Amino acid sequence: MASPPSALQLAEQLAQQLTITSGDWHRLKGNRKARALEQAAAAMVFLLQDQTQEGLIRLEQAVGWLDRSISAPPCPTHGHAARQPSDRSEAENSAHKLTR
Repeated sequence: MASPPSALQLAEQLAQQLTITSGDWHRLKGNRKARALEQAAAAMVFLLQDQTQEGLIRLEQAVGWLDRSISAPPCPTHGHAARQPSDRSEAENSAHKLTR
C-alpha cells in the first residue's frame, strides 16, 4: 500500500497547479487573486522546506497583490525593452525556479 503524500508533496502539487504558465501569462498577469494564490502556494513550499526567509518573501508578494501595492510588469514582447535576468525581483526568480 502506498503511503499518503507528505505535506511538502501536497504543497508542491498545489504550487504547480497554481503557477501561471507562459501560455496563461497575458490572461492572468493582472489577476490579483491568481497572482496572490501563486505566491501563497510557493510560500508554503518554502516554509515546509524550512526556508523561512524565502517563504516570507512570497507571503509579502501575495499580500502585495491583494492590497494592490504591487502590479504586473509590462510584457517584454510588446515593444517594451526586454528585461535582463538581473532585473527580475528575487521573488520572480524563485517562483520561476519552482516551475522548471
